[in-house]
Amino acid sequence: MNEDLDAVDLRLLDALQADASLSNQDLAARVAVSPATCLRRVKRLVEAGVIERRVAILSPQRLGAGLSVLLEITLDRQGAEHLDAFEARAVQEAAVQQCWRVSPGPDFVLVVQLADMPAYHAFTQRLLTQDANVRNIKAFFSVKRAKFDTRIALPGPAAASA
Repeated sequence: MNEDLDAVDLRLLDALQADASLSNQDLAARVAVSPATCLRRVKRLVEAGVIERRVAILSPQRLGAGLSVLLEITLDRQGAEHLDAFEARAVQEAAVQQCWRVSPGPDFVLVVQLADMPAYHAFTQRLLTQDANVRNIKAFFSVKRAKFDTRIALPGPAAASA
């Protein structure tokens, strides 16, 4: 769909990435189109899958989930059925914010948000150490979050407008 995106679409996407809570009226004003045009275009972007979903980004620290962990997971057996089985278990865990199947190197990289080290221990017992197919776990504990952003860089001048 990228070739079907015009300057108005890019401005809409840029504005929504900055603040998805904007009302249709406010979004239309920010992008300089009529509310009807804005609504129609956003609906088209949703239907085309360009906009996957709209979310609120919460503060982990204020909600008692201040331990951020990046995990590299290597499985013993890498057959498709084993990779699929581990992935299915990982994505069911509420603490797993992101699950990436990667190559080369480990089989998976997980981004996990937990309350504290006891919660991390329980998580590893539940997901990782009880699975006989997990060969290696490498954990990286965040000591400082220097940047966290969900925005995707958009082509053209739209990205500089918000």
